[in-house]
Amino acid sequence: MKKQCTNTMFKQHGFSLIEAIVAFLILSIGMLGIASLQLISLKSGRVAELRTVAVIKAEEVLERIRTNQLQVLAYASDVGNLGTDNGCNDYTGSINVCTSTEMAADDIYNWKLDLTNSLPGGTTAAIVVVAPTSKNPTATVTVTINWQERNAETQTMDDMSYSVSSHICNNTSC
Repeated sequence: MKKQCTNTMFKQHGFSLIEAIVAFLILSIGMLGIASLQLISLKSGRVAELRTVAVIKAEEVLERIRTNQLQVLAYASDVGNLGTDNGCNDYTGSINVCTSTEMAADDIYNWKLDLTNSLPGGTTAAIVVVAPTSKNPTATVTVTINWQERNAETQTMDDMSYSVSSHICNNTSC
């Protein structure tokens, strides 16, 4: 019986070093792509968070105005008006009796203080109130919030703004 010789030198057993390096290179490129997507996601999440805070704070002040609707005109506040701390919203448990005008100034003070603590530096806010007329029995209240966000592409600060308007009745006949 004749024994057949096989050349075992040319048979491959496992991966070569070049194949392993190519696989590692492909895996590395994929991981870099995933890392950049994660970074973009984090940046977008921060932008969305700031915009959500602006929306919530605007709605918060509109609700404060609705609860004190007889003094809706007293809520008009330009950027420089920081309101007055009258202690009407004292959360220490003590009760302070305030007039509705004092409550409006106190609401503005507490709202703007909370707004500057919630959004980044350079935050400003204004409330514009258009008085009711014979044709429109409701007051038109416009809340505008401005803040700055860092633009990663240009390495500058971009001015951002959110504005919302609402019609608020300032008497019981509405």
